[in-house]
Amino acid sequence: MFNLNDIDNIESNDCNEDEYYVSIQNAINSGMWGLQGSYGRTMMEAINSGACLLGKSRARDYYGNVIPSRDDVKAGTKGSYDFVADAMGVEWADQMAAL
Repeated sequence: MFNLNDIDNIESNDCNEDEYYVSIQNAINSGMWGLQGSYGRTMMEAINSGACLLGKSRARDYYGNVIPSRDDVKAGTKGSYDFVADAMGVEWADQMAAL
């Protein structure tokens, strides 16, 4: 669940890298795509780098575009569990998937 601590971690970046990406994953899982543009860009950068998964369910961005869920994309593609496991390791992917 996305909370004020997550906002602080993302905006101030006054945390370690693991905490930062956990906060971003919480934002993704909570469907926070309608927040200010920097949040959406940050979430997409984390997904594209393999640090975070897509959310557990579909979401919509500020403009109404559909953001697919992690189950909507093919295994091994950006946003999928396999993509994160390849980029960051299975242990990290398991941690992100459990959030």
